[in-house]
Amino acid sequence: MPDRGGGPTGPRMRVGRPSRRARTLLMTLGVLAVLGMVFAMFAGFWTDWLWYRSVHYSSVFTTTLWTKIGLFFVFGLLMAAAVGLNIWLAHRLRPPLSAMSVEQQSLDRYRMSIAPYKKWLLSGITALVGLIAGASAASEWRTWLMWVNGVAFGKTDPQFHLDVSFYAFDLPWYRFLLGFGFAATILSLIAAVLTHYLYGGLRVTSPGARATAAATGHLSVLLGVFVTLKAVAYWLDRYGLAVKSSDFKATGNWTGLRYVDANAYLPAKTILFCIAVICAVLFFATLWRRTWQLPVIGFGLMVLSAILIGGLYPAIVQKFQVEPNEQAKEAAYVQKNLVATREAYDIDDTKVTDYAGTSDTQDKAKLRDAAADAASYRLMDPNIVSPTFEQLQQVRNYYGFPSNLAVDRYKTKDGKVQDTVIGLRELNLAGIPKNNWINDHFRYTHGYGVVAAKGTEADEGRPVFTEYNLPSTGDLPRYEQRIYYGEKTSTYSIVGGPQKEIDYSDDTGEKTTSYKGNSGVSLANPLNRAAYAMAFNEPQILYSGAIGDGSRILYNRTPKQRVEAVAPWLTIDGVSYPAVVDGRVQWIVDAYTTTNGYPYSSRTTLGDTTLDSLTAANNQRVVAQQNQVNYIRNSVKATVDAYTGEVKLYQWDTQDPVLKTWMKAFPGTVEPKKDISPELLSHIRYPQDLFKVQRELLTRYHVTDAQTFLSGSEVWQIPNDPTNRSGDAVPPYYLSLKMPGESSQTFSLTTTMTPNGRDNLSAFMTVAADANTSDYGKISILKLPTGKTIDGPKRVQSQFNSEPSIAESIRLLKGGDSEVEYGNLLTVPLDGGLLYVEPVYLRGGGLKYPLLRKVLVTYGGNTAFEDTLDKALNKVFGTEGSATEPPGSGSDTGGGGTGSGEKNPPPSNNPTVQEALKDAQKAFEDGQTALKNGDWQAYGQAQKDLQDALKRAEDAQAQAEKPGAGGKNGDGKGGASPGASASPTPNSSPSGSPSGG
Repeated sequence: MPDRGGGPTGPRMRVGRPSRRARTLLMTLGVLAVLGMVFAMFAGFWTDWLWYRSVHYSSVFTTTLWTKIGLFFVFGLLMAAAVGLNIWLAHRLRPPLSAMSVEQQSLDRYRMSIAPYKKWLLSGITALVGLIAGASAASEWRTWLMWVNGVAFGKTDPQFHLDVSFYAFDLPWYRFLLGFGFAATILSLIAAVLTHYLYGGLRVTSPGARATAAATGHLSVLLGVFVTLKAVAYWLDRYGLAVKSSDFKATGNWTGLRYVDANAYLPAKTILFCIAVICAVLFFATLWRRTWQLPVIGFGLMVLSAILIGGLYPAIVQKFQVEPNEQAKEAAYVQKNLVATREAYDIDDTKVTDYAGTSDTQDKAKLRDAAADAASYRLMDPNIVSPTFEQLQQVRNYYGFPSNLAVDRYKTKDGKVQDTVIGLRELNLAGIPKNNWINDHFRYTHGYGVVAAKGTEADEGRPVFTEYNLPSTGDLPRYEQRIYYGEKTSTYSIVGGPQKEIDYSDDTGEKTTSYKGNSGVSLANPLNRAAYAMAFNEPQILYSGAIGDGSRILYNRTPKQRVEAVAPWLTIDGVSYPAVVDGRVQWIVDAYTTTNGYPYSSRTTLGDTTLDSLTAANNQRVVAQQNQVNYIRNSVKATVDAYTGEVKLYQWDTQDPVLKTWMKAFPGTVEPKKDISPELLSHIRYPQDLFKVQRELLTRYHVTDAQTFLSGSEVWQIPNDPTNRSGDAVPPYYLSLKMPGESSQTFSLTTTMTPNGRDNLSAFMTVAADANTSDYGKISILKLPTGKTIDGPKRVQSQFNSEPSIAESIRLLKGGDSEVEYGNLLTVPLDGGLLYVEPVYLRGGGLKYPLLRKVLVTYGGNTAFEDTLDKALNKVFGTEGSATEPPGSGSDTGGGGTGSGEKNPPPSNNPTVQEALKDAQKAFEDGQTALKNGDWQAYGQAQKDLQDALKRAEDAQAQAEKPGAGGKNGDGKGGASPGASASPTPNSSPSGSPSGG
């Protein structure tokens, strides 16, 4: 082309091409980048496969993977085919000649520019929409598996008389198909309109007809498909009313049909379905009539009907028929909601019993005896004493305990079952002497041993340990003590190779070990090492000499992580707890099956319902906490071996159709209930999160009469925790107690309820939590009379704090920099009244951990604040009764007397520590004497002397543990290592120092 001017006329500048070497280098870098990306994706896939194979749940991985792949390709291809076919068809139906107009001349340039690339453009568009649709469909793998494997519930909804499985399994899949159909139709319609416009089938400004006959027929068919799908949507919406949520002012959140739904929306949906079918037929008829007149009229009629019939008419029915007489109109539908909700949350068998709230018994000695047998009063609050466990039994800084310990039951040496507070000495990497890659992942790999204490006793304020020291010794039978999997184990470890692991330390020094289990994934294979180096972004895994034959990598090590990974269709409880079972430490994890499609059952959000003052502080909320559900079952009990990491799923609810559905989808993953060993069964307990969901529902659904439900007069609420200022709900408590009419104590989970907006007590709720009993899962509610004011938890706590003598004692306890901590406020039914018991702990001065110092007790308006539970009960009832000490009351919590039962393990043989302990004991006794004599000045000095003595003991103990001290005591002589005494015989040192402190 000749130069048309406007620029310089000199020789042109040649753009230099890259040299051959540069081109080769760029090509090589590009290939390497692509290979790196491919390997990164492969590494994620490969490591997942290796992990699932290592835990023997490869079928979960393959089933999930193939389901996702199948859905991706099927729906991706369907979407690509639908859009591609309509683009091709629109191009095929283009007019042979374009009208001569400015509009068409402008479009000619676009047509000419894309003409050489039409096939590539068509392939790119269809591939893009196919990938997006396929990825969206792959995420519906749960919906597909539940639909194709669905098991009947054996119960029908009261409106349409369809099995509940239709709503739980079928309707979600039909809605997905409908949504996919709408998406495919709309995208096809958009693509067809653009193609017809580009090639002249549709005209905006050109003279003549606005659309060719071919374009009219094509688009009318697509619109007919859209309206047909709308008709199907109207039909499915009829069934959707049974699981529709709405705000019902009489009851709050509501699910299911109400009067206006059954008498206005339901017939409206049926009418709209018929209109939509007629409208769709009119659109299809344009293939022959070639006119938009009738379809447009039909579509307008459908829109107008949707506004009038689907919107205005129900509003008129609600305003002029329902609201003037709401209770009469809604009663029948509320009754259906009551029945369905109670069934769906397994609260339909709840036993509600009227309870007086006050006692008429005048015989104080009889009441005192009854109090001794009413419960095993758990004075050791597992949510308070974790720092005490840590200070007395941590032994080494690289061990730690969870902030909330577990409550379990173990047999004592005399064969009796004892409520026990238990925790594992888990690995705490923050406490190791020096953090580096070798130490963090090769040397310090596991925790060691169980620490347990009686839940009902204390020895001078300290727990009475039944399993203690390192290695652990005590009442428990021999078991594998190494803890490779636990709640605090959040990083990976590489074990079993040439690098030895630190096992534990005793008076002879550090012991080493090498992992002998078959857990984890082998790193002997170079491919595996490269994959994990990429997956964990840790290149040292690839070339480190610390990895060799036998090396295995352990990860996904918390119990909840492992159970959630092998059973992604389960919802996991927020708390897992350890138990010694058949010579192994097993984590027990409660898992739930849920659905959001139970007709007429009201919905709840798991995260909100399970929130209380403990879960909020420690982030122990249920997995998938944002899930909204209206059906829940504790259908699976899972265990995770603390040494091998082996995961086992046991079928617990054998009647649950949701679990049966998942067992069909993943055969062989859940073991039958009969395989649960008797010893494991003895440690299984009723889960807290399920109980919290049920108690929240029972604040409204404890009534069975629709009229009472609608009136709102019997609505309760969960009180806030009175022992702190968090403003969150009071947590439920495990406690062995005797309910009215029962002859013996039962391990139970308990809570209280108050009237809506008030602080007096309205109900006491409990569930039998011992899996060995036939009453397991039986919920009982003691309903207090509405005509009496029975003090609730907040009022009881206020009564404690406002009593002048108690307030003065607490003020003195807080002297200096001491801090008072209130333990669990336990509520126990007793002879028509309610007995409240609350342990009080003291932490401060040189103490880094709380000690049980006082017990608060109130009954029938009488309150006591004493050193021991025995003394507090005596004061409240004004008599000692025939028993000198109630079962489970324990020993002296801080009063200087000797306790019954087992004492604590020997803290140390260091003479400096022993001398300081003697001084501490003398100061403590002086303080108690001063307190009894009312000499507050002497009491304050004694408390100061006590703190000073304990601080000296702690400093001496810490000095003995410094590197280089070996197994020697403070004087340089050999002796027992702190916390790992050569003798397991407990001593009776009254105040004691940390056994590893």
